[in-house]
Amino acid sequence: MIKVKEAIIVEGKHDKIKLSNFIDGLIITTDGFGIFKNKEKQILIRHLAETRGILILTDSDGAGFVIRNFLKGTVSPDRIKNAYIPDIFGKEKRKAQPSKEGKLGVEGISEEILCHAIANSGAECELNQTDKTQGDITKADLFAYGLTGTPNSSKNRDMLKKAMHLPENMTSNALLDILNCTMTKSEFEHICSELFRKENENA
Repeated sequence: MIKVKEAIIVEGKHDKIKLSNFIDGLIITTDGFGIFKNKEKQILIRHLAETRGILILTDSDGAGFVIRNFLKGTVSPDRIKNAYIPDIFGKEKRKAQPSKEGKLGVEGISEEILCHAIANSGAECELNQTDKTQGDITKADLFAYGLTGTPNSSKNRDMLKKAMHLPENMTSNALLDILNCTMTKSEFEHICSELFRKENENA
């Protein structure tokens, strides 16, 4: 596995699945052109850019560059790294027809070429031969600490987001993604225990 510090921004879920096979890091999808209207995800990406930087890895076709340029217009340039895949013509196995321009997208590119593109982007990467220390926080953990499924869940999430300097409009699913890329399960348990202990003492 290759550990990447920056949050990697890709177009779709199949791109994310491909990268997840060899990348240890946070991977966010734009859902294609859906990013244009998804204000919450724009807020999330801006926050990630400010806190850890982002790495944009879109397809090499026209649509990919439209999405890339949109992201570049919403985030400070010094917080962005760009990874470019070469023009390789072909068809992804899951598709009946090639794309409009006939080029392979991120999901159809080999791991070797993708690794080379990421390395050339200037992103902070390192070979991670150990088990992940992050990524173990689940929805059940959110429930256990009253962050979902209780009358006070929204208030508790707001407290946690405020403590972590996160956008207040972030959903519980987006919060879970952030937690898993920024802390271990034990760190999550510690911050929640301390946060809600103080709240109970002040009640």
